[in-house]
Amino acid sequence: MAQYDPVTTPRAPMEAQKSWRFTEATGEQPSLGRMNASVPVRADGSWLRRLLAFIGPGYMVSVGYMDPGNWATDIAGGAQFGYTLLAVILLSNLMAIVLQALAARLGIATGRDLAQACRDHYPRPVSLVLWLACEAAIIACDLAEVIGTAIALKLLFGIPLVLGATITALDVFLILLLMRRGFRALEAFVIALLAVIFVCFGVQIALAAPPIQAILGGFLPTPEIVTNPAALYIAIGIIGATVMPHNLYLHSSIVQTRAYPRTEVGRRGAIRFAVTDSTIALMLALFVNAAILIMAASVFHAKGRTDVQEIEQAYELLSPLLGAGIASTLFAVALLASGLNSTVTATLAGQIVMEGFLRLRIPDWARRLITRGIAIVPVVGVTALYGEQGTARLLVLSQVVLSMQLPFAVIPLVGFVSDKGKMGAHVIPPWLKVLAWGIAAIIVALNVKLLFDTLAGA
Repeated sequence: MAQYDPVTTPRAPMEAQKSWRFTEATGEQPSLGRMNASVPVRADGSWLRRLLAFIGPGYMVSVGYMDPGNWATDIAGGAQFGYTLLAVILLSNLMAIVLQALAARLGIATGRDLAQACRDHYPRPVSLVLWLACEAAIIACDLAEVIGTAIALKLLFGIPLVLGATITALDVFLILLLMRRGFRALEAFVIALLAVIFVCFGVQIALAAPPIQAILGGFLPTPEIVTNPAALYIAIGIIGATVMPHNLYLHSSIVQTRAYPRTEVGRRGAIRFAVTDSTIALMLALFVNAAILIMAASVFHAKGRTDVQEIEQAYELLSPLLGAGIASTLFAVALLASGLNSTVTATLAGQIVMEGFLRLRIPDWARRLITRGIAIVPVVGVTALYGEQGTARLLVLSQVVLSMQLPFAVIPLVGFVSDKGKMGAHVIPPWLKVLAWGIAAIIVALNVKLLFDTLAGA
C-alpha cells in the first residue's frame, strides 16, 4: 500500500508558504505532538478506500452531539413540547455540520488548531479570555458527563449518585491506556460505543412506534420556539448541547493526525475527505439526538407526562409506558456508553486547548484529574444540598452555559477561514462565508435573547 510520509513529502513552494499565517511555528511542537500525522493514508486506490483512512475524527467529534447533556435537554423538550423542538435539533445539527467542516478546513489548511490560531492572532489578554471561556465550556461539558455517567451507574448497578460521581474520576486510566495504543485505538473505542448507542435507540424507537407524520411536522419550525420563554430556554440548551465550542478546537486538531502530504494538493484532498467524514458522522448523531426527543414525545408527552425532565424519571417510566422491560435497560446502557465516550473527547479537547493557548504541557493524567475534579465538586455539592432533582437542573444549566460560550469559539473560527491571508488557496468561498457569518449571528442573537429573558425574569 502506498502511503504518505509527511516528513519526506516535499512541502509547497516558498511562494505558497508565505500566505500561511499559522503554518510554520519555529521550534513549536505540532498539535497533539507525536499523534500528529501518525495515521497513514493511501496515496492510491478507490475513493472509498481512501476515505476509510480519514474516517475517525468525525465520529470522535460526533460524540459531543449525543453526550449526556443532550439527553437532559432532549427529554425535557420532548416531554413538554412534543415534537416541536425537532426543528431546533435539525437546525443545530446543520449548523454543526458547517462549523465542524470549517474547523477541519482550518486545521488542515494551516497546520494549526483553533487554539494555536487564536493565540497567534489575538493580543495576549484577548487570547486569555478566549482560553478561559473554552475552559468553562469544557468544565460544563465534563459536568454533564459526570452526572450522566453517575446516573447510568446508579440505574444499572445501584451505586449512589455521589459515589458514582466520584468513581468517574477513575476514567483517567482508561484514557491513558487508549492513548498509549495509538490514535486508531482511541477512534475504534469511540466508534464501538457509538454503535452501542445507535443500536439501543434504534430498538427503543421501534418499540415506541411514533407517528411518522407528527415527526415530519416537528422538523418544521414554529413561532412558539422563540415566543415561549420555556421553549426558548430548552432550545438554546439543545443548541449548546449540540454545537459544542470545545468540539471546534478538537476537530481542528485531530484531523491533523492523518499523514496526508503537506502540499496544496494534499491539503485539498484531505479537506474533502475530512468534511465527508464529519458530515456522515454528524448525520448519525442527528438520528440519536432526534431519537431521544422523539422517544420522550411519543412516550411521555403523548401520555400526558409533560413533567418528565430528569433522566432517572425517563428510565423509570419507559418500561411501564412501553410495556417492554428491556426499554429501560437499553436506555441506561446507552447512557453509560455516552458518558464513557464523552470522557475521551473532553480529555483530548482539554489537552489541545491548554497546549494551544498556553503552550503548557502537563501529564495527561494530571490534566484529566484536574478537569474532572472541578466538575465533580458541584455535582456532589448540589446532590447533597438539593437531591437528585437539583442535579437534573444542573445538567440542563450546564448545556445553556455551553451555548453561552459558543460565540467565543465560532466568531474567531469564521474570521480565520474567511481570511485569504491566513488560508491562502483554501479560504472559504463567498457563499460559505455568508452562511458561516449567518450561523454566528443566529448563535449570538439567541444567546442575547436568553440573557435578556433571564435578567427580566430575575
